[in-house]
Formats: sequence, C-alpha cells, structure tokens
Amino acid sequence: MERRVLAAGSMTRGLLGLAVGAGLCYCAYRALASKEKKKNQHVTGGRLLEKVSNMTVVQRVQSGGTAQIENIPTSASNLEPHHLKALLEMLDSNTNDSSVQEQALVTLCNSAAFSTNNDIIRNFNGIEIIGRFLLHPSPKIKTKALNALNNLSMNLQNQEQIKDFLYDVCNDIKSSSLNSEVQLAGLRLAINMSVTNNYHDYLKDYIPCFFTLLVDGEEATKVHTLKILVNLSANPSMTTVLLSSEAPSSLTNFFGTNTNREILIRALTFAANLSENLDRQQHSNGRHYEDYSLYAFLFRDQTVFQRNLAALLQHPDKDIKEHVARLVCPQKLN
Repeated sequence: MERRVLAAGSMTRGLLGLAVGAGLCYCAYRALASKEKKKNQHVTGGRLLEKVSNMTVVQRVQSGGTAQIENIPTSASNLEPHHLKALLEMLDSNTNDSSVQEQALVTLCNSAAFSTNNDIIRNFNGIEIIGRFLLHPSPKIKTKALNALNNLSMNLQNQEQIKDFLYDVCNDIKSSSLNSEVQLAGLRLAINMSVTNNYHDYLKDYIPCFFTLLVDGEEATKVHTLKILVNLSANPSMTTVLLSSEAPSSLTNFFGTNTNREILIRALTFAANLSENLDRQQHSNGRHYEDYSLYAFLFRDQTVFQRNLAALLQHPDKDIKEHVARLVCPQKLN
C-alpha cells in the first residue's frame, strides 16, 4: 500500500514542532490543569481499567533545539484528526531520521491517552504503522512504539489489531536485556493484553520465559511479570498449561515472610488461582506432570511450600493472611 511521503523543509519542521510542542505543552498542562486532565483523560470499561498496568502516559520529548513551534494545540488532547494523520504518514514514509520517528511516536503515545483519539488512530491504520516499529533496531524507538501500543490497548477494539503484534512483543520481552526499558514496556503491554482471556493463547509459549524473569528480574520486572501470570491463572483453561510449564524450583522462595508485599500478594494470588482451578477440574487430577514442572514444585513436593504458608498465617498483614487462607483452606472458601 502506497502512502503519501511528506515533503522536506517547512513541512518536516512544522511536524517536528508539532511533536515537540505537543509533548512539552502537555507536561505543562498536567501541572497547571489537573481538573481538566481528569475530565479528558482516557476512561474505558471499569473492570478493564482496574486491572491494567499503571503506566505513566506522559513523557517529555527530547528536542534537538531547532524545531519551530507554530500553531500548536495547548495539549495532546486537542490534537485534531489531521494532526494525527500527518504524524502517522510521517512514520509511514521512508524517513530514516530516528529523532523524527521518536518524537512522532511520543506524541502519538500521549495522544492515545485520550479515548477520543483511540478510534482516530486505529481508523488511520495507526496500529499497524506503529506496530512495525517493534522491529526497529533502536531500543529507544522500539520502547516508544511499545508505549504507544500500550496506551492504545486500553481500547478493546484496538486490542483486536494489537494481537497481531503479540508474538513480536513477547520476543522482545524474551530477547531484550534483563530489566531494560524495552523489556518493561513489553511486559506492560502484555499485562493489558492478558486482562481478558481472548489472547492468552498468544502468551502461553512464553510462560517459561516469564518464570525466568520472575526469578532473575529486579523488583519492577517481577511485579510486571506476576501481573501477567495472575491474569493467565484466572483463566481455568490455562491451568494445565501453567502447571505443566518448566519452572525453577526457587519459585517457592517467593512465598517467604521476607518477600516484598507487592510481590508476595501477587504470588499468593497466582498459586491460589491455580489451586482452586485444580479443585474444580477433577478430570485432570490424574494427569502426569514432569518433575521440572510448576505443579511439582507447588503441589506435589509441598514440604517447602506448605512450611512457608504456615509461617505466613502469622503475617501481620490481613490481606496476605486472606490470600494464604485460600491455599490452606480452599474448600471452606469455595
């Protein structure tokens, strides 16, 4: 499909000014007009929004200092459809200027934080255009593309198109440097895409990778990864896949009394979801699980796991004790 390539010169400077101005003006807008932000900020279905990742949607654009700023909207929420179309056409052109690409992606990311722009960007083929940048060699550009898709994924219609890039997202998560910005951005998008059961099959082959990140990653990586695993474990049809997956035995260490609260609660929720699903799926009780599987570490050789749970019953945090109770006394809670 051929696209119109924007002319160089004044048009490029004008669009650069748009990207820089929209990002900078939006930062000022957040600081000076919080009430207006609440009015315009993206709101979607309550249950979806409650469970998606808490990503900061506004990022400051790094300017080279030469772009002219003329006739710029006062905030990203005021970008009109023709502005968004022009930015997408710029990205779809043959420009090799990474600074132009980065600024355009940041502006689109900020714009996608507003619900009125989600449909506009999708209808201009924006998801496909942005998704192509997941294959860009620059980690910085790739991160900006993931951030834009993350904001766009708050819209269920957009998710139907973003799913086509989920394998690329998971490959980035797996192959990127541990705890890198690319990896974290990919995890945030995977969290949003796993809120419903619709796209869990796209993620199932990467479950062993998620377990590895859970062990080796820093705190933010662990929390993001656990959010994905909790979403997957809430789907009964994923129970066998999760329990059959290869997992490091050190996962049982996540259930210790010294574990960070944010990590511990999610780890307990993950295990409790799986335990309750097993209880309901009586037909799978005779299934054979390998010694390296998650099932073996959590539910077959339970000595370490049960000892940790017993200690957690004395934990001062009420929420933690409630989650432990789901594992210790599931039949009383169902």
